[in-house]
Amino acid sequence: MKIIVSGGGTGGHIYPAIAFIKEVKKHEPDAQVLYIGTEKGLEKAIVERENIPFKSIEITGFKRKISFENVKTIIRFIKGTALSKKYIKEFQPDVVIGTGGYVCGPVVYAAAKLKIPTIIHEQNSIPGLTNKFLSRYVDKIAISFEEASSYFPKEKTVLTGNPRATEVLGNDRSKGKQSLGLDEDKKIVLIVGGSRGAKPINDAFLEVLPKVGSKNYQVLYVTGEVHYQDVLREVQKFGNPRNVIIKPFIHNMPEVLSAVDLIVARAGATTLAEITALGLPSILIPSPYVTNNHQEKNARALGDKGAAIVRLEKEMNGNVLLDDIDRILLDEKLLLDMKRSSEKLGIPLAAKNLYQLTKQLVNKRT
Repeated sequence: MKIIVSGGGTGGHIYPAIAFIKEVKKHEPDAQVLYIGTEKGLEKAIVERENIPFKSIEITGFKRKISFENVKTIIRFIKGTALSKKYIKEFQPDVVIGTGGYVCGPVVYAAAKLKIPTIIHEQNSIPGLTNKFLSRYVDKIAISFEEASSYFPKEKTVLTGNPRATEVLGNDRSKGKQSLGLDEDKKIVLIVGGSRGAKPINDAFLEVLPKVGSKNYQVLYVTGEVHYQDVLREVQKFGNPRNVIIKPFIHNMPEVLSAVDLIVARAGATTLAEITALGLPSILIPSPYVTNNHQEKNARALGDKGAAIVRLEKEMNGNVLLDDIDRILLDEKLLLDMKRSSEKLGIPLAAKNLYQLTKQLVNKRT
């Protein structure tokens, strides 16, 4: 099988694509894959690090208000579509898959116009502009949240889950604890604000640090590289509580996730796919700075089902954060109920589901 994959802009579009490609290679080691992205996006470095052939086009996203930049975007879209058609004709794929971000717009559109089977994958509960546009042209639409189905044609839409979920499974809980020197006998809460961190979460945590030091559970706090030194200085003022571990970044996150009992995090689609695959209870603080407020809507999808407590950034402070952590970790029944609710929402075989959907589409054509 020959596949073109396109997606970019953020890790939330790129990492599911990489997980899907790994799943394809697991079933079909001889499968050929070409990734089309942009030169300036995160995708180039990530994809090339995985030794996946990469081609680029130039494209930008539409502004949501009237702007001359949108005229430039239309011109880039036309040029990007023409170049994508050239790549497609050269590579001769059996299927083309877009995982989101504006780069997949011209790629998937070009494939549809060339009558190549096409799929888009939507990670969020509220679709982005590119996938809404492409939904009119593609053969199948794979979604990660049931809530997204109302935005797409019913006959095309399939709930597959987010392929990234598959990558957190099968890790050893004890190994995850040992890798960070965590106590095997105490519960662990992981607090993480993403690769660049989140200052409001940092501030809330530091506000109650003296109280945290007296708790009978452990806190693993991932600050993000940007905030690490500032947070570390504050922690040192309180004598480095023994039950608090501060890290700028975690490289073995799938392994660590399998070891924790509760996570405090933003509500990006990839994060939610991982934690529900593991059945992990969560306190979600959605970023208010994302397009269409999709993180809050993602978080509500878990909160409404009892799998998470959702706190808006504007209502977050140290006491609220600590009360929520205590409420969950110190109440075994609530902890178990939230875990079960999270498990019900998880789709651990998401990568396999998307692979099977791809195979069905290719086989139907042949």
